Formats: sequence, structure tokens, C-alpha cells
Amino acid sequence: MTLRLARRTTAPLALGTAGIAVAALLTGCVPNAGTAGGATTVLDVTAASDACTVSKAEAPSGPVTFRVKNTGDKVTEFYLLGENKLSIVGEVENIAPNSTRDLTVVADPGSYFTACKPGMVGANVGQAAFTVTGTATALSGDDQKAADAAVASYVGYVKAQASELLPSVQKFVDAYEAGKDDEARRLFPLARVSYERIEPTASQFGDLDPAIDYRKPGAEAEGIPFTGFHRIEMDLWLDQAKKQYPNEQLAPLDQAGRKQVGDKLVADVTKLHDLVNSKDFTLTLADITNGAVSLLDEVAAPDGKLTGEENEFAHTDLYDFTANVEGAQVAFETVKKIAESKGPEGKKLVAELDRQFAGMLDLLAQYGSFEKGFVDYSTVDQNARNELGAQLNALSEPLSKLTHTVLGLPASK
Repeated sequence: MTLRLARRTTAPLALGTAGIAVAALLTGCVPNAGTAGGATTVLDVTAASDACTVSKAEAPSGPVTFRVKNTGDKVTEFYLLGENKLSIVGEVENIAPNSTRDLTVVADPGSYFTACKPGMVGANVGQAAFTVTGTATALSGDDQKAADAAVASYVGYVKAQASELLPSVQKFVDAYEAGKDDEARRLFPLARVSYERIEPTASQFGDLDPAIDYRKPGAEAEGIPFTGFHRIEMDLWLDQAKKQYPNEQLAPLDQAGRKQVGDKLVADVTKLHDLVNSKDFTLTLADITNGAVSLLDEVAAPDGKLTGEENEFAHTDLYDFTANVEGAQVAFETVKKIAESKGPEGKKLVAELDRQFAGMLDLLAQYGSFEKGFVDYSTVDQNARNELGAQLNALSEPLSKLTHTVLGLPASK
């Protein structure tokens, strides 16, 4: 089963809000002049507070756009899940109340599931089976050669980052388990860099991303153990955690507790490393381009880096912010020549993305670097955060068009 994904933003990023929901209705088709062939089926999704309604549970293979309207009172997200109901093969996040965003997929035949998540935490709402019928789509020979080269390049990048991640996490955990807290605090943001660059890949492997990187509120909302990076973060910055959660009896972990959470983080990162280095691991062009969009959504999410809630105790969000942007830039660079080959509009988009990525990274560099360290994010005032958010939106808007351009899909109307 193969699914090539494309995501298009039709509303500005929702910053400083919390929540998500989705649902869909068939509205019709628009011609598709792209390489995937066929017409784009447009399905309206209604994302309510307690429902996720898709008008049709079936679509023909080829381009399918889920047009998600949030009718609830919380920010929401919409998922297209794999047959196992765990793998996220496509998602659109940060859909503010009364706004609409699109998720476009170039889908091969197979069984999938649709679902929404109001509030962006907790259990899925309205999960339902979705079927793609027909025959598998194919790119032209020249396009396929370029796509294969881009995918091979990016898969190599993911494997390299996973290989860098494992020893960094081991070094961090070793310091933590040995009680070298100052060293562990120094290593905490650095150990996360490679993970943040490729996080959308981890989210493809079911519950692996939650185990590695869920924050306390998310784990508790979904009723899963609070483990991974942020469980160790809470222990290392316990005084800050007590201020954050004054009504809870938080206590430091003993040596056995430290070993348990530390060893589990290493085991989960090892599993991620092994999965991306397996002979069966591959990605598609749309995995790459949608992953770039997802990385910026990670920054802009209500509980993300821009709001300062990702690393709520350590305040090291600028490390993660920069790593997310770098990861998105690598994804863009991987498909850049393909986008340029799509004509004047493709060249125009590439030039704009070059400019906006440079602007975003230049702005982040004002706050530090991985080598010298970044400032404590709690010291960054609201005006400065607004400036970061404005540049993030300026980058996110053209990036949301990248998949349509690379796959040769028409813009949904």
C-alpha cells in the first residue's frame, strides 16, 4: 500500500490556541493536469467537537483533497491513518475554529481510516474506515527518475540523523543516570536536535513518537505513560515543574526510576534507528514535502515551540525551533530541482522559499546557535515572539504549496 501525500494550507497558522476536530462531504472534482493523472476528488470534512464526518467513505485512486472545516470550538486536526489505525499517513494540524484547511493525497488503492482530534490531545473522534479504489498511479519516466533520486537522498538524510541521534541520546542518558545533573541539563537540548529534524518520520511508526516526545499533558490526556525526553526534563528541572503544577505532589525520581525512564528512552530511540535503517523503510515525494510542512506545524502548534510550551521546564525551545526549520529546509532542498522544473510558477515558489528560509534562520540566529547555546526562551518577550511568529507564517504559506507544485497537482478550488 502506497500513499503519496500533499498538504495545502487555506488558513493562517493558529497560534496560541488549543484543540482540533474534523469531518468530510463530497463536493466534486477539478481537472488535474499534473503527472499523477485523473481528476482531483474534493471531499468536504466537517470537524465538530464530538464528530468527524466524511461525506464519502470511498474515493478513486489519484488526487483526493480532504477539505476540513472546523465547526467546533477548539483548534483541531484531521488524520488519514493507515490500515493498522496507528500509522499517520497524512495529517493537517492547527485548524482554528471556523477555519478551513486542506489535506491532499495522491492515493493508491488500499484501506485507510479518517479521524479528528479536537484539542489536539486525547482520543481520536469519529474514526471511520476509508477506501481507495481503482489502480495505482504512476509518474512519467523523467519525473519518476527525479523522484527516485530525491527520495533516495532524503532517506539517506533520515538514516544519518537517526544515526546521530542514538549516541547523543545515550550520552545524555548516561549523564542523567549517573546523577551528573548539570551535564545532563546541558546535553538535553542538544540530544533532541536530530530528533526534531526528522520528527514526522517517527510519527509514522504508531506509538513511537508519543513514547519519545510526548509532554505531560498529552500523555495524561491520552492515558499513556509519561516517558521519554520530557519525563527526564521534568525531573532535571523539578523546581520549575513544581511551579508549573503547584497542585501536584511532584517528587524526584530515585536511581531506579532514573534508570527506568533513561533506559526506555534509549530503547525507543534505538527502535527508531533500526526501523529507518531496515531494508523495508522508504518514503515518497509527498512524505518529504508534507514532512516539511509538518515540521513548521510542530513549531506553531498551541503546545509547541513558538508558545514556549514544548520544553516547559527547561525553556530550551529555540533549539527545537531551529532544528525543525533546518529539517524543513533539508526536505525543501531535496525536491527543489523538481519544483523548479514545473515552470515559471515552480521557479517563483523556489525563489520565495529560499528567501523565507534564509529570513527565518537569520532571525533565529539572533538568539544563539547550537554551538554557543540559545537564550532561555522564557526571557524572549511577546513582541519578539510575535516577530518570530510573523516570519514563521511568511515561510509556512509558500511551503504549504510545495507538494502541489512538486507533484504537479492543480491548486484546489
